[in-house]
Amino acid sequence: MKKYRALIELIGGRNLNKQDEGYSLLELMAVVLIIAMIAISTLPLLHEQMAAREIDIIARRFIAHAQFARAQAFSLGIPVRITPLHGGLWEEGWVVQSVCNDAQANFHCIERQWISQGDLGRVYFRGGGKQFIDPHTSQRGILFNAAGAAKTTYGGFVANRLILGHDRDSRLERQLILGSGGRWRICDPSKDPKACK
Repeated sequence: MKKYRALIELIGGRNLNKQDEGYSLLELMAVVLIIAMIAISTLPLLHEQMAAREIDIIARRFIAHAQFARAQAFSLGIPVRITPLHGGLWEEGWVVQSVCNDAQANFHCIERQWISQGDLGRVYFRGGGKQFIDPHTSQRGILFNAAGAAKTTYGGFVANRLILGHDRDSRLERQLILGSGGRWRICDPSKDPKACK
């Protein structure tokens, strides 16, 4: 038994009779180094997850506002539009507002603004957000008629998409697709490229 004990002391470099009083500075530095390496290796993944969450939040918010515009048009029986702020690009944000035309002037139509979304942070619309341009008026936006259908100024149906990107990760993309039935869906081309076509 004494032979084995001496061998263990020789290999381990410690005296088994003494009690350890703590860790050496070298051991603590090794643990800190391992934790730092793990943190550094997971940081890009964390940034990617945060960017994906930001782009998903903006996508869901836009669709919620577009669905609100459609519901308001249907319930009030007047056209309601979701359009870029100040008539600019979608990146500046958007606004949901009622639209009064000349035929409704006799009914004392009051234009109102319900929802406005400003700064999008690091999320942007790819291609300048040029989608959903009325071919007759060249205005950007989606006009929902009194029946809740997305139509152009002269009654043509609108089915199109907006593509969101993120400054932090150029590969990150979400497509907001308005189908012929007026339903929206969010498509991630990195997960399901066929569904985004």
